[in-house]
Amino acid sequence: MPQDSSHRPTDVRMKGFVRRWTVQDCMDWIEQQMPTPQQETISLADAAGRALAVDISSQTDVPHFTRAMMDGFAVVATDTSGATTYNSLTLNVVGESLPGNPFDGEVSSGSAIRIMTGAPMPVGADAVLPVEHTVIHESTIQIHGEVAPGRHVGLPGEDIQAGTIVLQRNRRLRPQDLGLLSSIGVQELQVLQRPRVRLIITGNELLPPGSNPTQFSITDANSPMLTALVQRDGGVVIHPGIIPDNPASILDALNTEAEIIVVSGGSSVGQEDHAPRLLAEHGSLDIHGVAMRPSSPSGMGTLGKKLVFLLPGNPVSCLCAYDFFAGPAIRTLAGKSSQWPYPSVSLPLSRKLVSTVGRTDYARVSIQNDLVVPIAISGASVLSSTTRADGFVIIPEDLEGYARDSEVTVYLYE
Repeated sequence: MPQDSSHRPTDVRMKGFVRRWTVQDCMDWIEQQMPTPQQETISLADAAGRALAVDISSQTDVPHFTRAMMDGFAVVATDTSGATTYNSLTLNVVGESLPGNPFDGEVSSGSAIRIMTGAPMPVGADAVLPVEHTVIHESTIQIHGEVAPGRHVGLPGEDIQAGTIVLQRNRRLRPQDLGLLSSIGVQELQVLQRPRVRLIITGNELLPPGSNPTQFSITDANSPMLTALVQRDGGVVIHPGIIPDNPASILDALNTEAEIIVVSGGSSVGQEDHAPRLLAEHGSLDIHGVAMRPSSPSGMGTLGKKLVFLLPGNPVSCLCAYDFFAGPAIRTLAGKSSQWPYPSVSLPLSRKLVSTVGRTDYARVSIQNDLVVPIAISGASVLSSTTRADGFVIIPEDLEGYARDSEVTVYLYE
């Protein structure tokens, strides 16, 4: 489990990691530290994809009136008994009922009213005779078929009954859900607040995203990647720009109002790795150094009520650490599942995949002819290993790898 705060070092630079925490240690820590998701009220128009904070019950029946389910004629069902093509019966047409404009009167035996789908059923009528079963004259119809009472009639509450729970809390709202909510008169609703995620991208050598690399500077690849990942997971990104490698600037960024802080770069034990020391001094550095490859220099802790994730600067390590640690926390606060947000398939390995007991490995792989082909486990800075890959295989810490032809689970990037 994470180290006791009373024995936490204040400066870890140039000293190496005290120990390597297991991936499970890290997941346990995240689960224990998760704050309560916050709620907010939003309009129905803005609710697509959001997670409900409370159950929603209908205060009305849907439909709330008896209506026609087909174009035709509203009739007294017994008036149609025995009607066939060879034994037509005649009814008088005494009016019409249209959606939003009902017939103002009563239907008695021997009469009918023209009615459209969705229009209110008139008093006295108990069935709808489809128009194709009639021959229409000026003020009468000949009927060539019979209908039973209740035929083609929608009753109040047939879709939704008042008092029933229509959608449960934590449900992520789909387009059809918005239609249902609108149908029961919901204009505003309580949803889980999207967690604010402050990205702190550090490095004096970094150029803004999309810049052409020059001399000994490199272009920031992590902020576009992390921004997309956070947005995928339901977070709101706060990222004013690259932070220089100096303690004052990093500390100022750490103090941003947010639920989660994600630091990329400066997370290890080098001379310029300021973030772990600052977190230990001003908050808690509960985990630093993880038994995994890549991403071993990862760390996590708290600053006030904020969860802080220290991710390596190397792009593949950054991606891996985010998906293992920061991603589940963000998804949980946003009301999403904390599980891997990737579809998976099980396929055999084309060749063995070697690992080391005591370390979790994140192996990039491709799929060729229904076989899993390893691309890389090492190469934390080789981001192209993830773009060439179809997905990744996780090798647990208690295995030395997988033999050729072993069935493995591939998490697909698509």
